[in-house]
Amino acid sequence: MLTNAYVKSVYEQTAARNGTDREFLQAVYEVFDALQPYVEKHPELEANGILERLVEPDRMVSFRVSWVDDKGKVRVNRGYRCQFNSAIGPYKGGLRFHPTVTPSVIKFLGFEQIFKNSLTGLPLGGGKGGSDFDPKGKSDGEIMRFCQAFMTELHRYIGANVDVPAGDIGVGGREIGYLFGQYKYLKNNFTGVLTGKGLAFGGSLARTEATGYGLLYFTDEMLRTMRGETLDGKVVVISGAGNVAIYAAQKAMELGAKVIAMSDSQGYVYDPNGINLPVMKQLKEKERARISEYCNRVPGAVYGDNRSDVWKLPCDIALPCATQNELDGESAKALIANGVTAVAEGANMPCTPEAVELFLEAGVLFAPAKAANAGGVATSGLEMSQNSQRFSWTFEEVDAKLKTIMVNIFHNAYRAAEECGKKGNLVVGANVAGFIKVSEAMLAEGVF
Repeated sequence: MLTNAYVKSVYEQTAARNGTDREFLQAVYEVFDALQPYVEKHPELEANGILERLVEPDRMVSFRVSWVDDKGKVRVNRGYRCQFNSAIGPYKGGLRFHPTVTPSVIKFLGFEQIFKNSLTGLPLGGGKGGSDFDPKGKSDGEIMRFCQAFMTELHRYIGANVDVPAGDIGVGGREIGYLFGQYKYLKNNFTGVLTGKGLAFGGSLARTEATGYGLLYFTDEMLRTMRGETLDGKVVVISGAGNVAIYAAQKAMELGAKVIAMSDSQGYVYDPNGINLPVMKQLKEKERARISEYCNRVPGAVYGDNRSDVWKLPCDIALPCATQNELDGESAKALIANGVTAVAEGANMPCTPEAVELFLEAGVLFAPAKAANAGGVATSGLEMSQNSQRFSWTFEEVDAKLKTIMVNIFHNAYRAAEECGKKGNLVVGANVAGFIKVSEAMLAEGVF
């Protein structure tokens, strides 16, 4: 609840200006609620209009993307890039290709990215972009032509020291390759303007695994510090079956946990023997098949056609890794009733405000996305460093740096929460820890 007069007034102004942007306002409210203890101690924030400036993007670009499908028909989509805040570095954030992409979704993701990037300790500002284009069911040629048309518009606004996009939902290695090729063609310039590139042209080892691995490094440190436990022997449920979910499952298994369920947009699979990861990788990474096919290849596995029912399965640890607001209050109650002890967000804002409140009230360890899933952008930052040096690190070197970053993020958030009188509340801790660096930079750089 917003009780600080300054925080409340800025939120009300923001809501009046962005009344239809539900996801964006949800993200702003969560951050503002968490920041109140810190804001009360720092009157210079109000004197310099920091919150008012923080919630208004530096710029929001919208453009038409016209392309031709395999039948020769002209198609038109909308493209976006939100360059939200560059106080601590060039804009950095993914591109999402999905039918649900709207200005509100892009703004919410860009706003969250400000704090996530700050938490990594790397000099990265916050931004996000994407399109309502749906890659599913499209041929490689159609995806290539769309990506080329998208980059023909986007290239005007990005650059290695200006704005460095990456992948997100619907944008994997294939799409990044097409986007990078078109940028290079248009600019006649080979620079690290995109991250998540292929290893043959400037990509980083461990980038594919980074978000999922980082999620588990954070979760493991959270368990060790706050409960004196480890992941060994824990039962884990994961939503999603994309890049984040698959590599979260892989690292969880490496750390001794048993992953019993995963899901996609159509439903979920429950495997009492533990998910067979090679089969899941074959289905989702190579065949791009529905998760229901898993049951045809793995004896004993059960399929459910309601993806939210995955949260009704008893588990120790829940890792929502699919999309925003996928885990609601009813799902949270089911998890709590079945004895869940920790929830860590692998997707961006996958838990509704009601679900978060229920977890915190029940004493469930809760790791918010801006901290727990920062491994992807952290490794993107490491890719940028390697591109600048014209050098490549080994998988082990990148993975070690990633683990160090994630462990540091946990402790910075944990310490910030304690300093705000909210010990153990990592929602408060992550928001405050991310905000401090950005606000200090904004104060130092003046008003513009």
